[in-house]
Amino acid sequence: MLGFGTLLKYGLLVRRGIGSIGKGSLVQQQTKTLRRLLQQAKDTAFGRHYDFNALLALPDQQLLDAYAKRVPMFDYDAIYDAWWHRMLKGEADVCWRGKVRNFSLSSGTSGAPTKYIPVSDEMLRAMRRTTIHMFSQSTNFGFPTSFYGGQFLMISSCTQMRPYEEGKDDVWVGDVSGINAGRMPRWFENFYKPGQAIAALPNWDLRLEAIIKNARDWDIKLIAGIPSWVQMMLEAIVSHYKLKNIHEMWPNLQAYTSGGVSFLPYRRRFEQLMGKPILYLDTYYTSEGSLACQTRLDADRMPMELLLDNGIYFEFVPFNDENFPNGALNPSAKALHIGQVEEGVSYAILLSTCAGAWRYLLGDTVKFVDKQRGDIVITGRTKHFLSICGEHLSVENMNQGISAAEARHHYAFPEFTVKAVKVDNHFEHHWYLGVHGDQTPSSSEQAAILATLDETLCAVNDDYATERKDNLLHHVRLNFLPVSAFYAWHAAQGKSGGQTKFPRVMTDSQYEQWTKFITPYLPVASQ
Repeated sequence: MLGFGTLLKYGLLVRRGIGSIGKGSLVQQQTKTLRRLLQQAKDTAFGRHYDFNALLALPDQQLLDAYAKRVPMFDYDAIYDAWWHRMLKGEADVCWRGKVRNFSLSSGTSGAPTKYIPVSDEMLRAMRRTTIHMFSQSTNFGFPTSFYGGQFLMISSCTQMRPYEEGKDDVWVGDVSGINAGRMPRWFENFYKPGQAIAALPNWDLRLEAIIKNARDWDIKLIAGIPSWVQMMLEAIVSHYKLKNIHEMWPNLQAYTSGGVSFLPYRRRFEQLMGKPILYLDTYYTSEGSLACQTRLDADRMPMELLLDNGIYFEFVPFNDENFPNGALNPSAKALHIGQVEEGVSYAILLSTCAGAWRYLLGDTVKFVDKQRGDIVITGRTKHFLSICGEHLSVENMNQGISAAEARHHYAFPEFTVKAVKVDNHFEHHWYLGVHGDQTPSSSEQAAILATLDETLCAVNDDYATERKDNLLHHVRLNFLPVSAFYAWHAAQGKSGGQTKFPRVMTDSQYEQWTKFITPYLPVASQ
């Protein structure tokens, strides 16, 4: 097995290839990244259409503004209809040089039809550099040398790919976590669990069964994956082997790496499953690329450093009513580059990438907690907010409310969703909180949890407080149901395991299906 020295050598090599604060200002790093992307794509159909050669002729100080003026902003439907559908059919040199042979399947959390996101060979290399970069930075976290010779459990979707068109082998589709797990560097396979054979099993239930069966033979030091599915796996192992906590199985477990969603709602339940404290680290992996990772300890905020010199150029659109009326991007909105952002402001992200995304609206919102370092936290989704009567409640606010209720009342609500509804002549928020079978609150406790949630939301959001005071937001109702109902909902939607995330705010059609689906789970008392 490769030891600490070999792993660290890889990490140090990658440090030279991924931008850091010491390699020029953040604006300089991003200018260099954009110029490289334009150079690589100048002879594509997209590059010729928007005259990338003219942009490349400009000096650095003019490039970022000129790029924003020349190339429009795209959401998924716009860029797919105009460009990506040609790439998916196997056409070369459309939005990125050569033929892109891998596409990630993504439906996000909005309930939209499946999206096909291009994943070029350059993007796969960028994602691998990010993984090694994280290991090189892990020396900042004080892990003992023995940590680097251990095994790392990565919970991903199935690594099997399928051809986009039956009978053809030029374009393949699958989940991005599966694409990466199936193409990891050979040296890393010495550390990787559950291993390629288990990762290739076609559905989540089979993979989970195999992980449980083999768990006692592994010495896991770190676990990585979407919180909901990692939590389910930990609970299943603890239950199957009748353990008090997961450290009875893996005594050397020292860290968990989250990704793609806020870890805040899950943290209390994770701590309940542990026998001793571990480090919780955050990453920002999406189907479109690896955007950021945590490189320093800050337990309260878990900030992530944007990777500014690794194949992605970032722009930021202030997330407000003017730029996002009803959650949809206003085409006249002005996007900012990394040198123009402010701390504490919610921004939607635009990406230009080494896979052929150009000024692409990712759909996530973030805030800068340290703009000098380029450190961010994820705050939500552009379409996941509540504003039925002007309350402007964000997913970040929701996470704060849930966290406060957990801390004050000593419960864990690892999954939740909420819908704003009109009832007669007033408005209501209907919350659904997942609880574990042995942690069902009593009627009086449920009332107290509701009061804490409501009070916290009033404290962190003035608009919400105003609507509650004026009685426009007349009621807030809580429904408690087994957390297994959330997992079952995923399965019913064909989205079990891997990268699937539960929608924090439901659409009308989702809510109609949800309320019918959960009827058998509702004997748990509701408020």
